[in-house]
Amino acid sequence: MNDHVATLADLVRRPSVNPMGRDVSGPEYLEGRVGDYLAARFEAAGVPWARQRVAPGRDNILAVVEPTEAGGPTILWDAHQDTVPVEGMSIEPFRPSVQQGRLYGRGACDVKGGMAAMIVAIDRLSRLPRRRSRVVFAASVNEEFGFSGARAVARLWEQAASDLAESDRAAATLLGGRPDVAVIAEPTGLDIVTEHKGAIRWRVRVRGRACHSAFPEEGINAIYPAARVIAAIESLAGELLHRDVTHPCGPPTLSIGTIHGGVGVNLVPDEVVLEIDRRIVPGESPAAARDEVIARITAAILPADTVEHEEPFLESGGLTVADDSPAGMIEAAAGTLGLGPRRLAARYGTNAGIYASAGVPSVVFGPGSIAQAHTADEWIDLEELATAVSILERSVG
Repeated sequence: MNDHVATLADLVRRPSVNPMGRDVSGPEYLEGRVGDYLAARFEAAGVPWARQRVAPGRDNILAVVEPTEAGGPTILWDAHQDTVPVEGMSIEPFRPSVQQGRLYGRGACDVKGGMAAMIVAIDRLSRLPRRRSRVVFAASVNEEFGFSGARAVARLWEQAASDLAESDRAAATLLGGRPDVAVIAEPTGLDIVTEHKGAIRWRVRVRGRACHSAFPEEGINAIYPAARVIAAIESLAGELLHRDVTHPCGPPTLSIGTIHGGVGVNLVPDEVVLEIDRRIVPGESPAAARDEVIARITAAILPADTVEHEEPFLESGGLTVADDSPAGMIEAAAGTLGLGPRRLAARYGTNAGIYASAGVPSVVFGPGSIAQAHTADEWIDLEELATAVSILERSVG
Protein backbone atom coordinates (compact mmCIF):
# COMPACT_ATOMS: atom_id res chain seq x y z
CA MET A 1 0.00 0.00 0.00
CA ASN A 2 1.34 3.44 -0.95
CA ASP A 3 2.40 5.57 2.00
CA HIS A 4 -0.30 8.20 1.45
CA VAL A 5 -2.96 5.46 1.39
CA ALA A 6 -1.58 3.76 4.50
CA THR A 7 -1.36 7.09 6.31
CA LEU A 8 -4.94 8.00 5.48
CA ALA A 9 -6.13 4.56 6.56
CA ASP A 10 -4.29 4.98 9.88
CA LEU A 11 -6.06 8.30 10.44
CA VAL A 12 -9.55 7.06 9.49
CA ARG A 13 -9.37 4.03 11.79
CA ARG A 14 -8.65 6.37 14.72
CA PRO A 15 -12.01 8.01 15.56
CA SER A 16 -11.94 11.74 16.30
CA VAL A 17 -15.61 12.72 16.29
CA ASN A 18 -16.46 16.22 17.42
CA PRO A 19 -19.32 16.09 19.94
CA MET A 20 -20.62 19.34 18.40
CA GLY A 21 -21.52 20.82 21.78
CA ARG A 22 -23.55 17.81 22.87
CA ASP A 23 -23.14 16.16 26.27
CA VAL A 24 -21.95 12.85 24.88
CA SER A 25 -19.02 10.58 25.56
CA GLY A 26 -17.51 7.39 24.23
CA PRO A 27 -14.43 6.00 22.52
CA GLU A 28 -15.24 7.66 19.18
CA TYR A 29 -15.30 11.22 20.55
CA LEU A 30 -12.53 13.85 20.70
CA GLU A 31 -9.19 13.97 18.94
CA GLY A 32 -6.86 12.23 21.40
CA ARG A 33 -6.26 9.08 19.35
CA VAL A 34 -5.25 11.05 16.26
CA GLY A 35 -3.05 13.39 18.30
CA ASP A 36 -1.23 10.46 19.91
CA TYR A 37 -0.71 8.83 16.51
CA LEU A 38 0.80 12.02 15.08
CA ALA A 39 3.08 12.52 18.08
CA ALA A 40 4.37 8.95 17.84
CA ARG A 41 4.86 9.23 14.09
CA PHE A 42 6.84 12.47 14.29
CA GLU A 43 8.90 11.13 17.19
CA ALA A 44 9.80 7.99 15.26
CA ALA A 45 10.73 10.04 12.17
CA GLY A 46 12.94 12.42 14.15
CA VAL A 47 10.74 15.41 13.23
CA PRO A 48 10.62 18.00 16.05
CA TRP A 49 7.10 18.30 17.45
CA ALA A 50 5.15 19.78 20.36
CA ARG A 51 1.79 19.29 22.00
CA GLN A 52 -0.50 22.23 22.79
CA ARG A 53 -3.37 21.62 25.21
CA VAL A 54 -6.60 23.26 24.04
CA ALA A 55 -9.13 21.37 26.21
CA PRO A 56 -9.21 18.03 28.02
CA GLY A 57 -8.64 15.30 25.46
CA ARG A 58 -8.08 17.89 22.74
CA ASP A 59 -4.46 18.77 21.93
CA ASN A 60 -3.08 20.54 18.89
CA ILE A 61 0.01 18.76 17.56
CA LEU A 62 2.67 20.91 15.88
CA ALA A 63 5.71 19.70 13.94
CA VAL A 64 8.44 21.53 12.04
CA VAL A 65 10.79 20.85 9.16
CA GLU A 66 13.66 23.30 9.30
CA PRO A 67 15.26 24.71 6.15
CA THR A 68 18.81 23.93 5.08
CA GLU A 69 19.19 27.38 3.50
CA ALA A 70 18.70 30.75 5.17
CA GLY A 71 16.26 33.41 4.04
CA GLY A 72 13.22 31.34 3.14
CA PRO A 73 9.67 31.89 4.43
CA THR A 74 7.92 30.09 7.27
CA ILE A 75 4.87 28.31 5.91
CA LEU A 76 2.10 27.05 8.17
CA TRP A 77 0.21 23.96 7.05
CA ASP A 78 -2.99 23.33 9.01
CA ALA A 79 -5.29 20.30 8.97
CA HIS A 80 -7.95 19.72 11.60
CA GLN A 81 -8.11 16.43 13.46
CA ASP A 82 -11.84 16.32 14.18
CA THR A 83 -14.67 14.95 12.07
CA VAL A 84 -18.42 15.38 12.15
CA PRO A 85 -20.53 12.66 13.84
CA VAL A 86 -21.29 9.34 12.18
CA GLU A 87 -25.05 8.92 12.73
CA GLY A 88 -26.77 7.81 9.55
CA MET A 89 -23.64 6.61 7.74
CA SER A 90 -24.15 3.79 5.25
CA ILE A 91 -20.59 2.45 5.63
CA GLU A 92 -18.44 1.41 8.57
CA PRO A 93 -17.12 4.85 9.58
CA PHE A 94 -13.81 3.78 11.15
CA ARG A 95 -12.97 0.77 8.98
CA PRO A 96 -11.17 2.25 5.96
CA SER A 97 -12.08 0.49 2.74
CA VAL A 98 -10.37 0.91 -0.64
CA GLN A 99 -12.60 0.33 -3.67
CA GLN A 100 -12.13 1.44 -7.28
CA GLY A 101 -9.43 3.96 -6.44
CA ARG A 102 -11.31 5.50 -3.52
CA LEU A 103 -10.82 5.23 0.23
CA TYR A 104 -14.05 5.24 2.23
CA GLY A 105 -14.52 6.23 5.89
CA ARG A 106 -15.48 9.11 8.13
CA GLY A 107 -13.04 11.95 7.65
CA ALA A 108 -11.49 10.46 4.49
CA CYS A 109 -12.46 13.61 2.62
CA ASP A 110 -12.93 16.15 5.44
CA VAL A 111 -10.14 16.39 6.22
CA LYS A 112 -7.97 13.39 6.99
CA GLY A 113 -7.15 13.12 3.30
CA GLY A 114 -5.67 16.61 3.35
CA MET A 115 -3.91 15.80 6.62
CA ALA A 116 -2.41 12.63 5.15
CA ALA A 117 -1.13 14.63 2.18
CA MET A 118 0.59 17.10 4.50
CA ILE A 119 2.08 14.39 6.72
CA VAL A 120 3.54 12.47 3.79
CA ALA A 121 4.86 15.68 2.25
CA ILE A 122 6.57 16.47 5.57
CA ASP A 123 8.13 13.00 5.57
CA ARG A 124 9.52 13.62 2.10
CA LEU A 125 10.71 17.15 2.87
CA SER A 126 12.53 16.00 6.00
CA ARG A 127 14.65 13.67 3.84
CA LEU A 128 15.58 16.20 1.17
CA PRO A 129 19.22 17.38 1.23
CA ARG A 130 18.19 20.98 0.44
CA ARG A 131 15.18 22.85 1.78
CA ARG A 132 14.52 26.53 1.24
CA SER A 133 11.37 27.03 3.32
CA ARG A 134 10.59 26.38 6.95
CA VAL A 135 7.37 24.34 7.24
CA VAL A 136 5.31 24.18 10.42
CA PHE A 137 2.48 21.65 10.45
CA ALA A 138 -0.43 22.21 12.86
CA ALA A 139 -2.93 19.41 13.42
CA SER A 140 -5.65 21.49 15.06
CA VAL A 141 -8.68 20.45 17.08
CA ASN A 142 -12.34 21.50 17.11
CA GLU A 143 -12.61 23.03 13.65
CA GLU A 144 -16.06 21.60 13.00
CA PHE A 145 -17.72 23.34 15.94
CA GLY A 146 -15.70 26.25 17.22
CA PHE A 147 -12.28 26.93 15.60
CA SER A 148 -10.75 26.79 19.09
CA GLY A 149 -7.73 24.80 17.90
CA ALA A 150 -6.79 27.36 15.24
CA ARG A 151 -7.36 30.20 17.71
CA ALA A 152 -4.96 28.49 20.11
CA VAL A 153 -2.32 28.23 17.38
CA ALA A 154 -2.74 31.93 16.50
CA ARG A 155 -2.35 32.78 20.18
CA LEU A 156 1.22 31.47 19.98
CA TRP A 157 2.30 34.52 17.96
CA GLU A 158 -0.35 37.01 19.07
CA GLN A 159 0.55 36.87 22.77
CA ALA A 160 3.88 37.62 24.40
CA ALA A 161 5.71 34.51 25.57
CA SER A 162 5.41 35.65 29.19
CA ASP A 163 1.60 35.73 28.86
CA LEU A 164 1.27 32.24 27.43
CA ALA A 165 0.13 29.31 29.51
CA GLU A 166 2.82 26.77 30.34
CA SER A 167 1.16 24.24 28.01
CA ASP A 168 1.61 26.70 25.12
CA ARG A 169 5.29 27.53 25.56
CA ALA A 170 6.85 24.48 23.90
CA ALA A 171 4.54 24.92 20.92
CA ALA A 172 5.38 28.64 20.74
CA THR A 173 9.10 27.88 20.77
CA LEU A 174 8.69 25.36 17.98
CA LEU A 175 6.55 27.74 15.91
CA GLY A 176 9.07 30.55 16.36
CA GLY A 177 6.76 33.48 15.69
CA ARG A 178 4.16 34.46 13.15
CA PRO A 179 4.30 32.44 9.90
CA ASP A 180 4.65 34.26 6.59
CA VAL A 181 1.80 32.39 4.87
CA ALA A 182 -0.60 29.55 5.63
CA VAL A 183 -2.18 26.74 3.64
CA ILE A 184 -5.25 25.15 5.21
CA ALA A 185 -6.26 21.63 4.20
CA GLU A 186 -9.85 21.24 3.08
CA PRO A 187 -11.40 19.36 0.14
CA THR A 188 -11.07 21.84 -2.74
CA GLY A 189 -10.53 19.37 -5.59
CA LEU A 190 -6.94 20.69 -5.87
CA ASP A 191 -8.25 24.17 -6.65
CA ILE A 192 -7.39 27.11 -4.39
CA VAL A 193 -9.98 28.85 -2.22
CA THR A 194 -8.86 32.45 -1.68
CA GLU A 195 -12.11 33.79 -0.24
CA HIS A 196 -14.84 32.24 1.88
CA LYS A 197 -17.59 33.03 4.34
CA GLY A 198 -17.32 33.29 8.08
CA ALA A 199 -20.00 32.52 10.64
CA ILE A 200 -21.37 33.41 14.02
CA ARG A 201 -23.26 30.77 16.00
CA TRP A 202 -25.01 30.96 19.32
CA ARG A 203 -27.80 29.43 21.39
CA VAL A 204 -31.14 31.11 22.09
CA ARG A 205 -33.00 30.01 25.22
CA VAL A 206 -36.74 30.69 25.29
CA ARG A 207 -38.07 30.48 28.85
CA GLY A 208 -41.49 29.40 30.10
CA ARG A 209 -42.93 27.84 33.26
CA ALA A 210 -43.53 24.12 33.63
CA CYS A 211 -46.73 22.55 34.88
CA HIS A 212 -48.91 19.47 34.38
CA SER A 213 -50.51 19.37 30.95
CA ALA A 214 -53.92 18.74 32.59
CA PHE A 215 -53.76 22.38 33.71
CA PRO A 216 -51.78 24.12 30.95
CA GLU A 217 -53.20 27.50 31.89
CA GLU A 218 -51.14 27.37 35.09
CA GLY A 219 -47.85 27.36 33.20
CA ILE A 220 -46.20 29.14 30.28
CA ASN A 221 -45.52 26.85 27.35
CA ALA A 222 -42.08 27.83 26.05
CA ILE A 223 -42.82 26.28 22.67
CA TYR A 224 -45.33 29.00 21.77
CA PRO A 225 -42.95 31.97 22.04
CA ALA A 226 -40.24 29.79 20.49
CA ALA A 227 -42.51 29.41 17.46
CA ARG A 228 -42.62 33.20 17.12
CA VAL A 229 -38.83 33.32 17.39
CA ILE A 230 -38.58 30.72 14.64
CA ALA A 231 -40.98 32.64 12.40
CA ALA A 232 -38.93 35.82 12.88
CA ILE A 233 -35.73 34.00 11.96
CA GLU A 234 -37.35 32.44 8.90
CA SER A 235 -38.50 35.87 7.71
CA LEU A 236 -35.05 37.43 8.09
CA ALA A 237 -33.41 34.40 6.47
CA GLY A 238 -35.52 34.95 3.37
CA GLU A 239 -34.56 38.62 3.22
CA LEU A 240 -30.85 37.87 3.52
CA LEU A 241 -30.91 35.75 0.38
CA HIS A 242 -31.58 38.94 -1.59
CA ARG A 243 -28.68 40.84 0.00
CA ASP A 244 -25.19 40.99 -1.56
CA VAL A 245 -26.32 38.56 -4.26
CA THR A 246 -23.37 39.41 -6.51
CA HIS A 247 -20.73 38.57 -3.90
CA PRO A 248 -18.45 35.72 -5.08
CA CYS A 249 -19.21 33.81 -1.88
CA GLY A 250 -22.95 34.19 -2.33
CA PRO A 251 -25.37 36.10 -0.09
CA PRO A 252 -25.34 35.97 3.71
CA THR A 253 -27.49 33.21 5.16
CA LEU A 254 -29.30 32.42 8.38
CA SER A 255 -30.62 29.10 9.65
CA ILE A 256 -31.66 27.20 12.76
CA GLY A 257 -29.55 24.09 13.16
CA THR A 258 -31.05 22.40 16.23
CA ILE A 259 -34.10 22.78 18.44
CA HIS A 260 -34.66 21.12 21.81
CA GLY A 261 -37.62 21.51 24.15
CA GLY A 262 -39.90 19.54 26.38
CA VAL A 263 -39.42 16.32 28.33
CA GLY A 264 -42.80 14.63 27.91
CA VAL A 265 -46.16 15.10 26.22
CA ASN A 266 -47.95 15.44 29.57
CA LEU A 267 -45.74 18.30 30.77
CA VAL A 268 -45.87 21.95 29.71
CA PRO A 269 -42.25 22.69 28.73
CA ASP A 270 -40.37 25.44 30.54
CA GLU A 271 -37.57 25.90 27.98
CA VAL A 272 -36.75 25.63 24.30
CA VAL A 273 -33.16 25.95 23.05
CA LEU A 274 -32.34 26.89 19.46
CA GLU A 275 -28.91 26.93 17.82
CA ILE A 276 -28.49 29.73 15.29
CA ASP A 277 -26.08 29.74 12.32
CA ARG A 278 -25.54 33.13 10.62
CA ARG A 279 -23.06 32.92 7.72
CA ILE A 280 -21.00 36.06 7.23
CA VAL A 281 -20.00 37.47 3.86
CA PRO A 282 -16.38 38.69 4.00
CA GLY A 283 -16.46 42.32 5.04
CA GLU A 284 -19.54 41.93 7.25
CA SER A 285 -19.26 42.33 11.00
CA PRO A 286 -20.19 39.11 12.85
CA ALA A 287 -21.33 41.16 15.86
CA ALA A 288 -23.55 43.40 13.73
CA ALA A 289 -25.02 40.37 11.98
CA ARG A 290 -25.89 38.83 15.35
CA ASP A 291 -27.38 42.11 16.57
CA GLU A 292 -29.69 42.18 13.54
CA VAL A 293 -31.00 38.71 14.35
CA ILE A 294 -31.51 39.61 18.00
CA ALA A 295 -33.37 42.81 17.06
CA ARG A 296 -35.71 40.88 14.75
CA ILE A 297 -36.45 38.32 17.47
CA THR A 298 -37.03 41.02 20.06
CA ALA A 299 -39.56 42.75 17.80
CA ALA A 300 -41.47 39.50 17.27
CA ILE A 301 -42.04 38.25 20.82
CA LEU A 302 -44.49 39.36 23.47
CA PRO A 303 -43.28 41.41 26.47
CA ALA A 304 -43.99 38.51 28.81
CA ASP A 305 -41.81 36.15 26.84
CA THR A 306 -38.29 35.60 28.09
CA VAL A 307 -35.54 35.07 25.54
CA GLU A 308 -31.87 34.73 26.46
CA HIS A 309 -29.10 34.93 23.86
CA GLU A 310 -25.96 33.11 24.97
CA GLU A 311 -22.52 34.34 23.97
CA PRO A 312 -21.41 32.96 20.58
CA PHE A 313 -19.63 29.61 20.62
CA LEU A 314 -18.19 30.27 17.15
CA GLU A 315 -17.25 33.56 15.49
CA SER A 316 -15.24 34.20 12.33
CA GLY A 317 -15.29 37.00 9.79
CA GLY A 318 -14.28 34.71 6.94
CA LEU A 319 -11.42 34.88 4.46
CA THR A 320 -10.68 37.73 2.07
CA VAL A 321 -8.11 38.09 -0.69
CA ALA A 322 -5.20 40.03 0.81
CA ASP A 323 -1.97 38.55 -0.56
CA ASP A 324 -1.22 36.55 -3.71
CA SER A 325 1.83 34.75 -2.33
CA PRO A 326 0.25 31.59 -0.83
CA ALA A 327 -1.95 31.01 -3.89
CA GLY A 328 1.01 31.69 -6.16
CA MET A 329 3.09 29.04 -4.40
CA ILE A 330 0.43 26.40 -4.96
CA GLU A 331 -0.12 27.46 -8.56
CA ALA A 332 3.58 27.31 -9.38
CA ALA A 333 3.93 23.85 -7.86
CA ALA A 334 0.84 22.54 -9.64
CA GLY A 335 2.18 24.00 -12.89
CA THR A 336 5.23 21.73 -12.70
CA LEU A 337 2.79 18.81 -12.92
CA GLY A 338 0.92 20.32 -15.84
CA LEU A 339 -2.03 21.41 -13.70
CA GLY A 340 -3.74 24.79 -13.55
CA PRO A 341 -5.77 25.13 -10.34
CA ARG A 342 -8.55 27.71 -10.27
CA ARG A 343 -8.90 30.42 -7.63
CA LEU A 344 -12.33 30.07 -6.08
CA ALA A 345 -14.66 31.65 -3.52
CA ALA A 346 -16.58 29.33 -1.19
CA ARG A 347 -19.74 29.50 0.88
CA TYR A 348 -18.33 27.49 3.79
CA GLY A 349 -15.81 28.54 6.45
CA THR A 350 -12.43 27.16 7.53
CA ASN A 351 -9.51 27.77 9.87
CA ALA A 352 -8.09 30.06 7.17
CA GLY A 353 -10.37 32.84 8.40
CA ILE A 354 -8.82 32.60 11.86
CA TYR A 355 -5.23 32.73 10.61
CA ALA A 356 -5.97 35.54 8.15
CA SER A 357 -7.51 37.65 10.92
CA ALA A 358 -4.31 37.02 12.93
CA GLY A 359 -2.22 38.57 10.18
CA VAL A 360 -1.17 35.55 8.11
CA PRO A 361 -2.06 35.50 4.37
CA SER A 362 -3.94 32.24 3.95
CA VAL A 363 -5.48 30.01 1.32
CA VAL A 364 -7.42 26.74 1.38
CA PHE A 365 -6.18 23.77 -0.64
CA GLY A 366 -6.49 20.02 -0.65
CA PRO A 367 -7.66 16.81 -2.28
CA GLY A 368 -11.28 15.69 -2.33
CA SER A 369 -14.61 17.29 -3.13
CA ILE A 370 -16.70 19.32 -0.71
CA ALA A 371 -19.65 17.37 -2.13
CA GLN A 372 -18.30 14.27 -0.33
CA ALA A 373 -17.66 15.97 3.02
CA HIS A 374 -19.95 14.89 5.87
CA THR A 375 -21.77 12.35 3.66
CA ALA A 376 -23.17 8.93 4.55
CA ASP A 377 -20.53 7.16 2.42
CA GLU A 378 -17.67 9.66 2.68
CA TRP A 379 -14.74 8.92 0.35
CA ILE A 380 -11.74 10.47 -1.38
CA ASP A 381 -10.06 9.78 -4.72
CA LEU A 382 -6.63 8.31 -4.01
CA GLU A 383 -5.02 9.54 -7.22
CA GLU A 384 -6.02 13.07 -6.26
CA LEU A 385 -4.56 12.51 -2.80
CA ALA A 386 -1.23 11.45 -4.34
CA THR A 387 -1.22 14.55 -6.53
CA ALA A 388 -1.84 16.75 -3.48
CA VAL A 389 1.27 15.31 -1.80
CA SER A 390 3.39 16.21 -4.83
CA ILE A 391 1.97 19.76 -5.05
CA LEU A 392 2.56 20.43 -1.35
CA GLU A 393 6.10 19.09 -1.48
CA ARG A 394 6.98 21.15 -4.58
CA SER A 395 5.35 24.30 -3.24
CA VAL A 396 7.94 24.73 -0.48
CA GLY A 397 11.05 23.17 -1.99
